[in-house]
Amino acid sequence: MLWAVDPPDDPGAVERAYHAISSKLVGTPGLLGNALRRSVADPSRYVVVSVWSGMTEFSAWEQGANHRGTTSPLRPLQDPERRPVIYTEVAAYGPQGPFGEAPAA
Repeated sequence: MLWAVDPPDDPGAVERAYHAISSKLVGTPGLLGNALRRSVADPSRYVVVSVWSGMTEFSAWEQGANHRGTTSPLRPLQDPERRPVIYTEVAAYGPQGPFGEAPAA
């Protein structure tokens, strides 16, 4: 998760940077998708949530030559009050119950 904030003099900067970056990431091995989410409490604050097939794929991309250049439009917009963070999934539920388990008979 990467936290970002629109500068007061440039509303929409985060959304523009997100689209510029995400369009270049289409087809990246291991990247299952990402989403830009805006704070309801403070519409100038955002979080980018990326979903990867695994830490191996994420690490390979993060250490790759294209990572820093591709993500550079968002770097100056990172929220100074929040550091990027990586979470790994422990459990998940959907409409039918836990994901990854066979449905109850």
